[in-house]
Amino acid sequence: MMRRTIAAAMLALLAAGCGGGSAVSDFGTVVKGAKGTTVPVELRSGQRFSLAVADNPSVGDEWKLVAVPDPKVASFISEEHKTEGGGGVGAGGTTYFVFNSKRPGTTEIKLYDCWRCGRSTTPPDEQSRQQSGEAVFTVSVK
Repeated sequence: MMRRTIAAAMLALLAAGCGGGSAVSDFGTVVKGAKGTTVPVELRSGQRFSLAVADNPSVGDEWKLVAVPDPKVASFISEEHKTEGGGGVGAGGTTYFVFNSKRPGTTEIKLYDCWRCGRSTTPPDEQSRQQSGEAVFTVSVK
């Protein structure tokens, strides 16, 4: 009976620590990128890191992970979004793509912002094509 009570208490504590709608609370080393950029990222083996891109879903930004890393070098954990300010309508924020570095090596991670594409992955018109873009991160694990 005592073991069940302890186990239930531990589960309750774990569940309470995962609040706020975020799957991950530790983003590790945050590396910022943007459309049209290639950013070098140097890490140690076993290091958590996040690739961060500014976004504003209310105006049509929707970043996606389009080129996953070599799983021997880095593994994807989750995608997280944080709004800035009050988080009201029109508020921008940042999307974080969270990873763990693995073994020494180099890999490339690509994020793509398909501006006002809705459920499609292809820009629907010329304005969308001009506003859409890719952020590239070259990850080196030492």
